[in-house]
Amino acid sequence: MITLISGTNRKGSKSRKIVNLYASMLKERGVAYQILDLADLPPDFIESAMYTNSGKNAQFNNLTRMIENADKFLFVVPEYNSSFPGVLKAFIDALSYPCPFMNKKGALIGLSSGMQGSGLALSHLTDILNYLGMHIMAMKLKLAHIEKNFDGQQITNKLYNELLEQHIDQLIRF
Repeated sequence: MITLISGTNRKGSKSRKIVNLYASMLKERGVAYQILDLADLPPDFIESAMYTNSGKNAQFNNLTRMIENADKFLFVVPEYNSSFPGVLKAFIDALSYPCPFMNKKGALIGLSSGMQGSGLALSHLTDILNYLGMHIMAMKLKLAHIEKNFDGQQITNKLYNELLEQHIDQLIRF
């Protein structure tokens, strides 16, 4: 089971739309997946799911079970201020200890409006996930100028489509 994580809590985000595209490509290949969208986090999860209230928020607990029950992960992460969204870091920080990412496999896709395709964000996230014991796939797809290369449903850049196909094949074999 591959868990596809939309790495922002912004409703209707491009990250979620890329997750949906990736899911359809996995479905075509007959690969089981589930989608974890940070837009589904309870609005008060920092208050109701962390620290002294750990384990007491049913909605948050449902999302953490998705992490616990998966072997592989895909993080689709937008670039926010040369890093990834703080809500993703807060979500990771709220997971149980020892971290349920330990000895599991992950892959990353970064989205940005700029020309670097969120390379710094993916590097930062890789450092954190490695620290937590996750093995990260070497191919990190960086989708720069996302507004010019994605129409909301399909990637419109031929090279990006080829790279996305390679990314999926590598994740399946990883």
